[in-house]
Amino acid sequence: MKSFLYKTGRKQHLDLVESNGIIGEQTMANNAFEDIVEDFTFLDDWEDRYRYVIEQGKSMSPLPSALKVPATKVDGCASQVWLHSVVNNGKFHFDGESDAMIVQGLIALLRHLYNDLTPAEVLMVDARSEMMRLGLNDHLSAQRSNGLRAMIERIRLVATDQ
Repeated sequence: MKSFLYKTGRKQHLDLVESNGIIGEQTMANNAFEDIVEDFTFLDDWEDRYRYVIEQGKSMSPLPSALKVPATKVDGCASQVWLHSVVNNGKFHFDGESDAMIVQGLIALLRHLYNDLTPAEVLMVDARSEMMRLGLNDHLSAQRSNGLRAMIERIRLVATDQ
């Protein structure tokens, strides 16, 4: 099996190819996330990158209290996390909130990664690889990494149900 990376506009795709043709395609990231990846290339210091992630979280509107219910709470996170997802006009969108600043920033990064994709595209995104492009895998604690994984699993579960 071979793989080929290509772009359509600013969206990256990965085709998985066998000798008899394409067997799958994986969407890499949307434009908003590509902007973050580009911003990260200009930030050399990890303290600056953490500040950037935290600022992304601070720029989000708070989740309405009525949406902070057990059904939207994400289990597996060390901090309190709520994610509320909807599909409007065929596009996936979610909002979220956390009581931890860095986790709020991670929610913001995931929003940039997933929002405005179709549910099918959401399922094709390899979020772990995308976050690795930011180097987060080397700089998050084990608890934060587990929480990030739990948020991604919740997002994928919601997209699967659409």
